[in-house]
Amino acid sequence: MRYHTGKQPVAVRWVVIRLDDKLTGLVSNDQHLSAGEIIAYFVRRWSMETTFALVRAHLGVETQRQWSDGASARTTPVLMGLFSIVTLLAHSLYQQGRLACQVSSWYVKEHLTFSDALAGFGRYLWQEMNFCTSPQDVVHVKM
Repeated sequence: MRYHTGKQPVAVRWVVIRLDDKLTGLVSNDQHLSAGEIIAYFVRRWSMETTFALVRAHLGVETQRQWSDGASARTTPVLMGLFSIVTLLAHSLYQQGRLACQVSSWYVKEHLTFSDALAGFGRYLWQEMNFCTSPQDVVHVKM
């Protein structure tokens, strides 16, 4: 039971697991979950926490400047989706040989970075949309 002053006690279920020779306790307020289900939820949550930590570190999710929590809640999934789309499309361009690492004389990179992917994908879209040539079989009509 978990008790807080002025509130009704809540029954909790504890699962004690050993991680790297340390005992760790997992707690759930759902009495119907088995120990295996509680551990599965913990493992699933850990992968989500890692994803959000990477998103905060690399996409600046915490530095958003919205006026409401709802706006931030809408923006975060869009940023993650955009990151995924750019990454997948840049990977496709890289496999086709249409995307290269941006290099400089003072900084040599062995692998593409996300900024390389953004710049290359932007260049690809810009060229395809603005500099496409007319097809070969154009019919010229004299006016």
